[in-house]
Amino acid sequence: MIQAALIIPALNEEPVLARTLRAIPPELFQIVIVADNGSTDGTAAVARAAGATVVSEPERGYGAACLKALSALPAGIDVVVFMQADFSEDPAQARSLIEPIARGEADLVLGSRTLGAAEPGALLPHQRFANWLATLVIRILFSHRYTDLGGFRAIRREPLERLRMRDRSYGWTIEMQVRAIQEGLRVLEVPVTYRRRAAGLTKISGNLRASMHASRIIFRTVLRLWWEHERG
Repeated sequence: MIQAALIIPALNEEPVLARTLRAIPPELFQIVIVADNGSTDGTAAVARAAGATVVSEPERGYGAACLKALSALPAGIDVVVFMQADFSEDPAQARSLIEPIARGEADLVLGSRTLGAAEPGALLPHQRFANWLATLVIRILFSHRYTDLGGFRAIRREPLERLRMRDRSYGWTIEMQVRAIQEGLRVLEVPVTYRRRAAGLTKISGNLRASMHASRIIFRTVLRLWWEHERG
């Protein structure tokens, strides 16, 4: 039987985190790790009360939080799933991400919001455009067609370690997808639903200025990876 871990980066998600954790199928994961990314509210306490393992990463950054959580993975974990804390993704759909890996069909399975159903207002126009443009750049530079850069994903632990992830900010997801191409991983996209966050404040998507900053980081990451690959 495959052993899976769930990693949830979280920054000031006290209003919604308990709801997210309650929705996780109890039989699906051997461990749930919440990476508290410098929260100033009760995020960590809520996570512990729900039975999650909490690790603290005070350096702000999605990638920094993910890397900290990965350092806490116990031995014997075969698959790692990444998910947001804000209940915009359905934790039960993690099963559809894990199953192709369990069947030996994929190394990395991405939950695609564009292939699935996005609730009205969940993906704003600037998000859709940035997502389209970033995946187009990957297609041009690396000859691989992705449909989404969403963070809901599952990956086998062994190839994940081979990717040597290092981005500590919002370039984390696209770094994983580009490095997966470079390492020849078997990549699959499956449709997932996507909702507006259930409560709390959005950190990026609802803030145009923050979204533009994140987009710059994402495109800079793609170009860096392409340049490093071209240099050999």
